[in-house]
Amino acid sequence: MNAAIGLSLIILFSLGVPIAISILLASIIGIEFFSRLPLLLVPQQMFVGIDNFPLMAIPFFILAGNLMAAGGISRRLVDLAKAMVGGVQGGLAMTCVLTCMMFAAVSGSSVATTFAIGSILIPAMVKHDYPRPLAASIQASSAELGVLIPPSIPLILYGVSTDTSIGKLFIAGIGPGLLIGGALLLFLYLFCKIRGYGLRDREDRHDLPTAFKRAWAAMLMPVVVIGGIYGGVFTPTEASAVAVFYAVIVGGLVYRELNMDELVPILKQSVISTAAVMLIIAAAALFSFLISRSGLPAQVAGWVTQVFDSPISFLLAVNVMLLIVGMFIETSAAILVLAPIFTPIAVQYGIDPVHFGLIVVVNLALGMFTPPLGVNLFAACAVAKLSIDQLLPWLMRFVLVVLACLIAITYMPWISLGLVDLLY
Repeated sequence: MNAAIGLSLIILFSLGVPIAISILLASIIGIEFFSRLPLLLVPQQMFVGIDNFPLMAIPFFILAGNLMAAGGISRRLVDLAKAMVGGVQGGLAMTCVLTCMMFAAVSGSSVATTFAIGSILIPAMVKHDYPRPLAASIQASSAELGVLIPPSIPLILYGVSTDTSIGKLFIAGIGPGLLIGGALLLFLYLFCKIRGYGLRDREDRHDLPTAFKRAWAAMLMPVVVIGGIYGGVFTPTEASAVAVFYAVIVGGLVYRELNMDELVPILKQSVISTAAVMLIIAAAALFSFLISRSGLPAQVAGWVTQVFDSPISFLLAVNVMLLIVGMFIETSAAILVLAPIFTPIAVQYGIDPVHFGLIVVVNLALGMFTPPLGVNLFAACAVAKLSIDQLLPWLMRFVLVVLACLIAITYMPWISLGLVDLLY
């Protein structure tokens, strides 16, 4: 059955069938033609897959991100970031990274970050004489911080699928997020200095006190959400609902940019995004059930332990595989299918499941802005009105920067676990 499901998946992917439909159809083919299991398992296991309370956080964080974009929060975060770093050459490019880090602290979604921040900063960078492909590449690579800095939808999915503490995963995501953000900031500063970009970045810039005064309510949002989680006031799932409530209050009453006419389109967009993610989760749950029932995880674990004799070689192999998978398969599906298989093996090698979770998510985050199927890449191209091939010469620089950070995160566990050990 495993061979049939795998071959079906490859064929469906090659035909361009959407990820969720491919996984679902391949599972149904395996059940109907290569097993004695009843088809009743299909709706049953799909329902079991989404009948999980922590998954409630996903639609709320998606909605919160959309409300932030419409309520003027994202624009004020851009102004604050520009006031902080816009005074140096390349400051506008660095503003993109810094704003994505701040926006990621409440949206939980890299695609939402791309559209919310990219629609403001890509035209601004082009206006300040940055090449349009460079501006889009900066946005695509910076937005992946949305899946690292908590709250993070991929970290929630990893925690649910491997029974790992979501609170610990959120704390562990802070170190890698700051490392990648800092590396991108340093690279952009040096790159703009060498290539002569960003000479006009000081224009149209607010002073820091004014920008902070305009953005203080937006800046309180991550404090309320993240502080509430770690202060024991509410769970990560409840925090997602608090984020929505706070976004409505700030956008509608404080900034007065969110009106009732916009709520219906925002809700519609959020429902569509949520439905796409939930369908992937449901299909992946069925797929994971069939794979587990067939005994494949145990076979893979036995093979891996024979071939790789140390944690170092195992992590290297996992990184290579996940990088390739992330280029072709949507992040949520990859986590839900692969994490339950490889996490127990990692534990056998003495690797902390929280640390391994960050390795998985950083790998797949890298796949989000690498061709051919990186979702951030498509989103940035849509905002910048460019084709992917126009971005590639510029994009590879950022891929190499994040790749270097991935190696550090993989083999220096304290980057992920330092805060976890301190707080727990």
